[in-house]
Amino acid sequence: MRQALFSRMILAGVMSLPLLAGAAVPVVEVYKSASCGCCTEWVKHLHKNGIATKVQNVEDTSGYRARFGMPQALGSCHTARVNGYVIEGHVPATEIRRLLAEKPKALGLAVPAMPMGSPGMEGPRSDPYDVLLVQANGRYSTYRHYSAK
Repeated sequence: MRQALFSRMILAGVMSLPLLAGAAVPVVEVYKSASCGCCTEWVKHLHKNGIATKVQNVEDTSGYRARFGMPQALGSCHTARVNGYVIEGHVPATEIRRLLAEKPKALGLAVPAMPMGSPGMEGPRSDPYDVLLVQANGRYSTYRHYSAK
């Protein structure tokens, strides 16, 4: 009796392995300048929050923004892609995880410019900023607002 129960538990565990593998957070492909320190700090922020990255140093990130459909007006110093979504700028890891969990119909997320206090832009002050949910037509709405600290 115990052996049959044990065998069923082992079988259930083996059968669930493909499901667990699919639950992992995909790798974020980051396109950034080799000389940009805040981009490197943003990548470190992702790693500290359990998000894997594949970094490619490029001459000009604006071409990647254009290729991926992110409006130049929402641009920042780096562009990324994950699971079909575009991530522009200093988007916090928590919002990337939320995006991947909720799977909204959208182009992706953007934090335009380089607001002080956003991940990778930590310093002596922290300004309020918005994480924008960007649609394929370029329209956007506030996905989350971060207040000054």
